[in-house]
Amino acid sequence: MKKLNLGRVAVYLVLGLAAIPVLFPVYYGFVGAVMGPGDLATYPPALVPSALHWQNVTDVFRSVPLGRFYANSAVQAGVVTVAQVVTSIFAAYAFAFLRLPAKAATFSLFLATLMVPWEAIIIPNYLAISDWGLTRGGLTYLGLVLPFLASAFGTFLLRQAFLQFPSELRDAAVIDGCGHWRLLWRVIVPLSKPSIAAVGVYVFLSAWNQYFWPLILIRDTEFQTLQIGISQLNDAEAAQPGLVLAGVALSLLPTLAVVIFGQRYIVRGLTAGALR
Repeated sequence: MKKLNLGRVAVYLVLGLAAIPVLFPVYYGFVGAVMGPGDLATYPPALVPSALHWQNVTDVFRSVPLGRFYANSAVQAGVVTVAQVVTSIFAAYAFAFLRLPAKAATFSLFLATLMVPWEAIIIPNYLAISDWGLTRGGLTYLGLVLPFLASAFGTFLLRQAFLQFPSELRDAAVIDGCGHWRLLWRVIVPLSKPSIAAVGVYVFLSAWNQYFWPLILIRDTEFQTLQIGISQLNDAEAAQPGLVLAGVALSLLPTLAVVIFGQRYIVRGLTAGALR
């Protein structure tokens, strides 16, 4: 039997305690979604429901068009994710392998956009989207995704991953007759799946949880995203906290699924190239 490592036990204990304030809101969101009014009104708050109250969940679908909100968020997050992954792959390949004039200076300028806060450019973006008429009807979808079709962060992450490829592998592919297109899609992309998946997961979570941009852009209720739509529960049903928590829990399901199934790709993608 292995000797008990007190140092490791202490580390796990500290990490477990630090995780409590992070995980507790998620736990209470799901538990509160199936609590009855009596449990939610007690003081101190009940941490375990005395009985499962599933009516909160069914009432959410009757109070707001949740399916429509889910579809709108799925369209927005899906388009943004695919667009940013594709543009990041192309831009990262160009910055990693192509001979371009002033490439280093261009890449530095490209990265400098990461230091520009979104709040500083949201008004110019809104004025442009509004002037183009992308705030009404089906064009609202285009207005939601247009400012987010490319990402400096994704380009930076994939460029660092592409630079880890041995030059011998690229030279062998070129000798075999691979041009840039075949080298990218037949060699580089298949071997960079963890990094690409990490970019995709990060972009999807960011796009799914967007609140401020859809809030100021969307004018028609039928095009509201999930994060905006469930806020109607708080306005219309202020006396029913269980209904609000049920809406929040339902909105968390896709992001939790992506984090649970994509966390290994996030870790592998973000640490790729950290060690040689």
